[in-house]
Amino acid sequence: MRTADTLTRGIQRGGMILLLTLLPLAAGADETLPSEASGEAGSVPDVAAKEMATPGVAPLTERLREASPRLSRFYALNGNVLVWQDRDAVATLVELLRALENEGLSPADYSPGRLEQEARTALDPAADADGRARFDLDASRTLLTALTHLQRGRLDPHRVYPGWEIPVAPPRLDLVGITRALDGGDVPAALALARPAGETYRQLQRALVRYRHIVRLGGWPTLPSREAALRPGDTHSDVALLRQRLAMIGELEVMAADVMHYPDIALEAPAQNRYDPDLVAAVRRFQRRHMLADDGVIGPRTRAALNVPARLRAATLRANLERARWLSDGLSGWWVEVDLAGQRLQYHRPDGTSWSSRVIVGQPGRATPVLRSSITYLTLNPTWTVPPTIMREDVLPQLRRDPGYLAEHDMIALSHDGQRLDPQGIDWRQPGAVMLRQRAGAGNPLGRLVLRFPNDHLVYLHDTPAQYLFGRPQRARSSGCIRVEGVAELTRLLIADSRSAINLDALLARGETRNVSLARPVPLALHYWTAEGEPGGLASFRPDIYDRDPALIAALAGPPMRGNEPEE
Repeated sequence: MRTADTLTRGIQRGGMILLLTLLPLAAGADETLPSEASGEAGSVPDVAAKEMATPGVAPLTERLREASPRLSRFYALNGNVLVWQDRDAVATLVELLRALENEGLSPADYSPGRLEQEARTALDPAADADGRARFDLDASRTLLTALTHLQRGRLDPHRVYPGWEIPVAPPRLDLVGITRALDGGDVPAALALARPAGETYRQLQRALVRYRHIVRLGGWPTLPSREAALRPGDTHSDVALLRQRLAMIGELEVMAADVMHYPDIALEAPAQNRYDPDLVAAVRRFQRRHMLADDGVIGPRTRAALNVPARLRAATLRANLERARWLSDGLSGWWVEVDLAGQRLQYHRPDGTSWSSRVIVGQPGRATPVLRSSITYLTLNPTWTVPPTIMREDVLPQLRRDPGYLAEHDMIALSHDGQRLDPQGIDWRQPGAVMLRQRAGAGNPLGRLVLRFPNDHLVYLHDTPAQYLFGRPQRARSSGCIRVEGVAELTRLLIADSRSAINLDALLARGETRNVSLARPVPLALHYWTAEGEPGGLASFRPDIYDRDPALIAALAGPPMRGNEPEE
């Protein structure tokens, strides 16, 4: 049942309700207004009439003349009347701002307590009209800032990571839908209209809710450091702690359903000291989710992963939610995604099906870049020209020790214009502008196939003769390029889906080095996810191989910084 204040607000916003009925706006509702299209300032409900009927509208109209275009659009969509003029409305706004904590944002950035306090003065019956308008604009500005941060990120990635290459799309807030939801007191609906779409974000957000809950409980128990590994079948006092630890994150299935709703159960897990098969299975799931060898043995690496504090895991989830917001204007249709930290590739199709495989990425110090591009052509039976970094750091030291290195690796020396050189006549201590090229063949580091895409880093997707490396749980071993398990199968899919007239097997069988263009470029994204949400609030965590999380976590602990949102 509506209060008198809410009923008054509904009368004040009658023009807004009519406007929402007539405006054919959806996801891009903040982009174009009828008044902007026609150039007539009075094409929204008559301002003079509202100024007479609604206290505070006249000073609002005056202040809007100097407001940002986005704030002006917001009020135009609301009938150019005061929006936050009853306590129920302010309470809904404050609830929304505080709910942002579960999205990985900091409610303190938006001062919900201050808004509550200022509302007591601004909404007092004795308050002056100018004070009401000033408060109303401040509340609306806060809402727009918070929802922009939710949709596109709280931070500017270019300021966190110099050299960031993927542009962040400008915000596109559904202001009509958001206003309707808030008018009905439906905070979850308003958040849903602003948050990034897609399972990547949603599952990270659900995992954060679980991990924040664990942090509030005081975190999970720490397993003592021990030299001896805990093995399946052992009986040990550490097993009870292990059960509690896995139950709290939902990994131990018998406990998972109860942990979130009955937190005391997690803290009073049965003190079973035998490392039984059910617990072994839970540990192996944990190991797979943390890119560890899934042998069920609690050795140093598994124990270290178990003992990472809950607050740090929650901070990692927050960092990845921010990354998801930066990348929320995502690709669709046919596209290839490489998760560099997770060391996996996924080829997405419009019908929802996908193909995935393991990859080998750049080692620390030779990081594979984060970027977006498109796969445009293939190189079959490639030769390999040694990149400058590998030449300087890897090949030349070996050449200086072993003059027979080139012959052993089927390499030739070339001048800068491609003329073949006699290696005996080169001073390998100071070779100058010499290139080294390895012929096509079974031992070529690129294998038999390369997928090329434009970029400034000279990286690409390719085959490898070292197939055994794909069996390792952590595969950051290349010099920057991405080796793909089953790259020929992926290439056949790309050829078929792009309707390219390429007989891959016949061309490979010829053994000739050849470039072949795809009929349609296939979009490619190289992303970096150190955490991934899974159904039920579970989460996977990956080693931060390029040490990129600390800078982002530290920036999230500081003030907001954005470089691409409209001025307020």
